[in-house]
Amino acid sequence: MRSPGSVKEVVEAGLCIGCGLCEALAPEQWKMGYTPQGRLRPSRTGSGSDDAILQACPGAVARANGEAAPLADAVWGGFHRMQEAWAGDPDTRFRAATGGVLTALAAQLLRSGEARFILHCAASPEAPMRSSWCISETPGQLLERAGSRYGPSDTLAGLRAALDRDVPFAVVAKPCDAGALRELAKSDRRLARNLVAVLAMVCGGASDLGKSQAVLDEYGLSEADVTLFRYRGHGNPGPTRIETRDGRAFEKTYGEMWADESGWRIQTRCKICPDALGEAADIAAADIWPGASPEGEDAGFNGVITRTEAGERLFRAACEAGGLTAGAAITPRQFDSFQPHQVRKKQALLARLRGMAAAGSPVYAHEGLRLEALDSQDAQEEAGTLLRVSGGRFREDLA
Repeated sequence: MRSPGSVKEVVEAGLCIGCGLCEALAPEQWKMGYTPQGRLRPSRTGSGSDDAILQACPGAVARANGEAAPLADAVWGGFHRMQEAWAGDPDTRFRAATGGVLTALAAQLLRSGEARFILHCAASPEAPMRSSWCISETPGQLLERAGSRYGPSDTLAGLRAALDRDVPFAVVAKPCDAGALRELAKSDRRLARNLVAVLAMVCGGASDLGKSQAVLDEYGLSEADVTLFRYRGHGNPGPTRIETRDGRAFEKTYGEMWADESGWRIQTRCKICPDALGEAADIAAADIWPGASPEGEDAGFNGVITRTEAGERLFRAACEAGGLTAGAAITPRQFDSFQPHQVRKKQALLARLRGMAAAGSPVYAHEGLRLEALDSQDAQEEAGTLLRVSGGRFREDLA
């Protein structure tokens, strides 16, 4: 298997997730923008080498955090603890996604002074169906911007602005973004010095904007009509809620929004993601619904995986300060039942990558994620992927 040799090849092979790293590292060469298909992708604005970008690009390399952990599982990787938890503040628990754990952990870092700000994403003020990177300096800002964002997000496009402050900070982002930060920190001294924590969700995949646009179409709305597009939160899982400039409001339950998996519009890179479990992060938080589907609304509970010593210290500090409440311990096999789709994908992944390689496509480098040990040797997965790549279904054109 060969790795991509340029950002152009990453995009054209369907390996780009639109994280924004290339814009942050080389703004004179790359600018993020939406494609007609509703995906965030880089477009070329100047010439230059892509070598520094490719050393950390999630479309070119994927690795775990590299720190040995006291516990390990073939599927879920290294960890210090797996535990149920939720935000200690009832308002955070209600307004943020699921149990509000990532919001509460980020707030703990700000309150303790360990981090001066948090780089994350939130609803775009100008176009609330879309997400944009932002910097929060107070727990109040975090809570105002809390909630899941289903769709493209280029959080790492804000990394240059974060690094230029040259003070300690943390990042809340997707697992693929976490992997990019870990790789970049190996060569960027400012990032290695100032990045105090990487917090990630266990990710089911990022939709393109087509999923959200389909909801607007159902209600006969245009994006210009929308003043609020909240995907989750205000309960667990909470409704998808849309509000318009003329005062109308529309809601869908989680089941109504996501029951039809064929309409999720998941991006290609997500279907071959080697680390949706947040192994590159310090802490990963997950939904813990049996069978992966909520039975109704509840108060909000996260499954937490502390991946590093720093993550474990942060979890303990947040519990001691009252920012988090810890519940029952969770086993890896319980996580299997909460996230069975993750287990299936992890087991099928190497077959999919073989199919890509057989079709002549580049594949990201991957180390420490146990893909070989988990390989299902599924010939149908391999053959199906080969046909899809050969038929152009993975291909995207660089703008």
